[in-house]
Amino acid sequence: MTKLIRINRVGGPEVMELVDVELGPPGPGEAQVRQHAIGINFIDVYFRTGLYPQPLPGGLGMEGAGVVEAIGEGVTEVKVGDRVAYAGRPIGAYAEARNMPASQLLVLPDNVDFDTAAAMMLQGLTVQYLFHRTVALKAGDTILFHAAAGGVGLIACQWAKLLGVTLIGTVGSDEKAELATRNGAHHVINYNKENFTTRVREITGGKGVTAVYDSIGKDTFIGSLDCLRPLGTMVSFGNASGPVEPFSLSELANRGSLFVTRPSLMAYMSTRAELETAAKSLFGVVASGEVKIDVRQRYALADVARAHTELEARQTTGSSILLP
Repeated sequence: MTKLIRINRVGGPEVMELVDVELGPPGPGEAQVRQHAIGINFIDVYFRTGLYPQPLPGGLGMEGAGVVEAIGEGVTEVKVGDRVAYAGRPIGAYAEARNMPASQLLVLPDNVDFDTAAAMMLQGLTVQYLFHRTVALKAGDTILFHAAAGGVGLIACQWAKLLGVTLIGTVGSDEKAELATRNGAHHVINYNKENFTTRVREITGGKGVTAVYDSIGKDTFIGSLDCLRPLGTMVSFGNASGPVEPFSLSELANRGSLFVTRPSLMAYMSTRAELETAAKSLFGVVASGEVKIDVRQRYALADVARAHTELEARQTTGSSILLP
């Protein structure tokens, strides 16, 4: 038997139940992973609340790290005993052990521990594709990154600095502003004290930024468009405040022929080659110490409701993980 989190209906943190299930052997193309740490991300909240639908009953969680205990027929990507990590579908990382498609698993470098791996896979791979593919940033660019003190945000602050990119971050408190600054943000705006659109225009001398990276959604979308320079790109990759409301395409023309994209990790990592290339990039900057993963909250798997409550209340900073 193994323990996992299951939801039978959508709703608040209370819908998550810790249950015992029988875990069978891995099927063809699968590997069984005994998990040592599990990542917590806002996308888990979206599935729990039904913003992102899934068949019910269902699981939650999209990243984890552990050891391969068994492999199914035809598996060549990993072997028994490998230390591995993953991010993405299938959903169900909130578990002590699980069977995973071996094609999704990546062997960890020796100097990356399980806690770090579980906290960095989804968030780190997200920053990798946002900065290298969604908009191919180059030294000298200036960007706006919302929620700069969150797990994705702190990785972004460091990676932007590594690339020679000026990052303007938004946060909700002075403590979070200090944290983002320590991690490499050049300018930090406390949106509870300042209008971020006005401040961005001041910082850039009225020019605007190359790109806005926005995981907040409804509350920040239009203001973010007003931060962009002509031909700039609005990257909407989350909905923490709710889905972006419908808007007229003329809004983009009126602001200087802007681009808007709604990327997803699954689309950018749709092939094994893409996944391995992105992971090599991420593992490289983490193993070298150029990007540090800041795990600031650890919860027992049984305490997942508290983890979600604190995440949704924006009481967390950096990365959060579950420990089976």
